[in-house]
Amino acid sequence: MGSDTVRAGRAGDEAADRRREQRGWYFYDWACSVYSTSVLTVFLGPYLTAVAESAADPHGFVHPLGIPVRAGSFFAYCVSASVIVAIVLMPMAGAAADRTGRKKPLLAAAAYVGAGATTGLFFLDGHRYLLGGLLLVVANASVAVSMVLYNSYLPQIAPPEERDAVSSRGWAFGYAAGSLVLVANLVLFTAHDSFGVSESMAVRICLASAGLWWGVFTLVPLKRLRDRRTAPAAAPVHGWRQLAATVRDMRGKPLTLSFLLAYLVYNDGIQTVISQASVYGSRELGLSQSTLITAVLMVQVLAVAGALGMGRLAHRYGAKRTILGSLAAWAVILAAGYFLPAGAPMWFFVLAAGIGLVLGGSQALSRSLFSHLVPPGKEAEYFSAYEMSDRGMSWLGPLLFGITYQLTGSYRDAIISLVAFFAIGFVLLARVPVRRAISDAGNPVPERI
Repeated sequence: MGSDTVRAGRAGDEAADRRREQRGWYFYDWACSVYSTSVLTVFLGPYLTAVAESAADPHGFVHPLGIPVRAGSFFAYCVSASVIVAIVLMPMAGAAADRTGRKKPLLAAAAYVGAGATTGLFFLDGHRYLLGGLLLVVANASVAVSMVLYNSYLPQIAPPEERDAVSSRGWAFGYAAGSLVLVANLVLFTAHDSFGVSESMAVRICLASAGLWWGVFTLVPLKRLRDRRTAPAAAPVHGWRQLAATVRDMRGKPLTLSFLLAYLVYNDGIQTVISQASVYGSRELGLSQSTLITAVLMVQVLAVAGALGMGRLAHRYGAKRTILGSLAAWAVILAAGYFLPAGAPMWFFVLAAGIGLVLGGSQALSRSLFSHLVPPGKEAEYFSAYEMSDRGMSWLGPLLFGITYQLTGSYRDAIISLVAFFAIGFVLLARVPVRRAISDAGNPVPERI
């Protein structure tokens, strides 16, 4: 009886430690999601473009490194450059984390480089478009690297039966923080005269506050997460050689690769909807900027409920079935978007509500499902490939959107063309035998997956 009591006590202590670590883990989503929402989605694109236009020559071009670039394209090119930098750094960081077991110092470095660059956007004014571009590249690459390390903790802090719920709570924390800060930013932006600041200064404060928020709240996961020792590994491999080594290793896990391919396809559709919805709303539906910003805020708020709600559905029906259901919902939402009447904000808000409800859950459950397919000891390395699928490979959707508009002259045709990504992703995911994939990866198979 005494030994049973001791074992029960130890199990209780381990569960309490795990919960504490999980709560710390949630706070990195809370910390860094503000960058994605306020900086990348709402404020930086228009503001950096305006700065570049003020520095442009009479023909509308700026000349970074002597290369003529249309001012209106500068922001997009900087985002693309940041993706290239991230693709180089992510597999290196992932392999280093797995090899040494010291994820936390690497997470701290990536987070504070990114937070520092974001805070530095306060100095983006006048003609300093090159400063803004450099800080954007650094911040965007840093958040991608940090997410590799952050995601790789999931298999270590949550047993298989808890991962869907833990991953969903992390996404919910992120969307909640994004909503909270975006509300404060919008109050400052829309009432900047009342606060005695110019519109430009208000934007710079919003940008810098996201960096400060990121840096301050990163202290919580750094305090609560712990590193796990790993066995000594082979000598480090760098750069593209590390990426090639990761891909070669994944070829030995073809079912894991099959899931990653399905995720790459349907996530490309998700990311394209996120990036192009405002273009569709403004150009095709004739909606105002305030309407579009309100819709972004609605997506953020409802994504919290969506992530938590779909996490509960996954507990009952399994993550794979729930993701498949969300992909069907995405297709229905896009089909409905095709028929939205112009000049009717209410129907656009209904569309935004639908996007919010499926957005967080489809992303959170994809992350938790992939965590089951990662061989033990290679979490960060495999999540670097996952993060590249998330951030580095989402270019086919915008390309299809652009080509469709170019050929038809209709944003409605362009938006409906994205249904193909969800249909193909649905078929590819449905064909993945996830139970066998989990077993082949060397992990225990949950009762419901």
